[in-house]
Amino acid sequence: MASAKDSEILTQVGAGTPMGDLMRQYWLPAAMSGELKANGEPLRLVLLGEKLIAFRDSSGRVGILDHRCPHRCASLFFGRNEQDGLRCVYHGWKFDIAGRCLEMPNVPPEYDYKHKVRAKSYPACERNGLVWVYMGPRAQPPGLPMLEPALMPEHEMRISFTQRECNWMQALEGDIDTTHLSFLHFGMLQAEDLQPVGIARFGIANRAAELKVAATPWGTMYGASRAVENLIYWRFAHFLFPCWTYIPNGEFSHHILGRAWVPMDDTHTMVVLLWWKGDLPEKRIRKDGQPIAGAGGAPKYLPNTSDWYGRWRLAANASNDYEIDREVQRTRSYTGLDGINLQDQAITESMGPITDHAWEHLGPSDLMIIQTRRRLVQAALALREHNQVPPGLEAPECFLRARGGDFVTDHEMDWEQAYDLQLRTMEDPTGRIRQSGATYGHSEMPQAAK
Repeated sequence: MASAKDSEILTQVGAGTPMGDLMRQYWLPAAMSGELKANGEPLRLVLLGEKLIAFRDSSGRVGILDHRCPHRCASLFFGRNEQDGLRCVYHGWKFDIAGRCLEMPNVPPEYDYKHKVRAKSYPACERNGLVWVYMGPRAQPPGLPMLEPALMPEHEMRISFTQRECNWMQALEGDIDTTHLSFLHFGMLQAEDLQPVGIARFGIANRAAELKVAATPWGTMYGASRAVENLIYWRFAHFLFPCWTYIPNGEFSHHILGRAWVPMDDTHTMVVLLWWKGDLPEKRIRKDGQPIAGAGGAPKYLPNTSDWYGRWRLAANASNDYEIDREVQRTRSYTGLDGINLQDQAITESMGPITDHAWEHLGPSDLMIIQTRRRLVQAALALREHNQVPPGLEAPECFLRARGGDFVTDHEMDWEQAYDLQLRTMEDPTGRIRQSGATYGHSEMPQAAK
């Protein structure tokens, strides 16, 4: 289990906390581009415990400001978005996307001091359908992250946002937990229930994986292997700084999918999913032709509202027990919850707003979680105590060495060799990986964590 000190570091993200300061070193996805219209309504955002306002000005540029007007602290959410600025309705002061005060109409011209006033603002930019924000201290922000899913053109990718009402770390850890798939999502199935083609059955045929874990330049990774039917079934997944995961639930050769677990505050998380449209997931269908109960439910959302936590909330939630169907649980589905994402959401939120790590009893199947927590704490303290540049900021091409997915081999091999072989034969639709020379040869592979 994590120590009380480490648990505090991992879960607190406000300004001035070690993890909050680490998060602020990186660009974070804040909204979908389509959520902001030129001269349209301001959008409330909560990021890293700060209440912010996003807006798109008349020229199409995005601004992200502290919601408080620097005059009398009235909320700029009520502002008028007009003529390349956001005007506070209390006294008419107007601010541009950089926070510069443009007008003070209630002040006589001879006393005007707008050149001395700025609203707190953060750099914002857009790429491939996402609005990114940099909340860190650098006068010149680092480049946008070189994450494979985020490099896909907007027309080739799916983007979705979903809010979770729990701490970012416990939400993220579901993506780096290799064994829960065989229980939470497919616990009622037997391997013989599935089609003989495809590899989905392998994780059910052998529910206990052999796990290897390593620290990497981009974060952490695991390789999980299972011996099934004279084959070795492999699943590789990654944590990437500061809050990204690549999951293994797709064929490695073309599985381009990433999730950002963006902390809104200590008890709310915005999950940003980026998924290549060319990544066609294996159809997990029973041998009798029927869909797997509970595996296919698409998320259903409540209507977005304008309050601070009003965006991208699921209709099935804690207030209605996530619409659990106990009869389905008894007869057809391990959980009685409709949809893999909903099952994950219910379980991680059921741990409470912030998991009490003192109650945990972690074991060999939790090595990736243990290593990732350690890596995050070390990076946060290295920044705090030694001003050490966090991973990936000075060598962003390292992120292009990561790819998650599953595959089979017909003989045993070292996990490093298995991963290297897949990287050398995978699809690279952006061309960025091979152009950067970011192959991951066997000699470069970090040693597995003990």
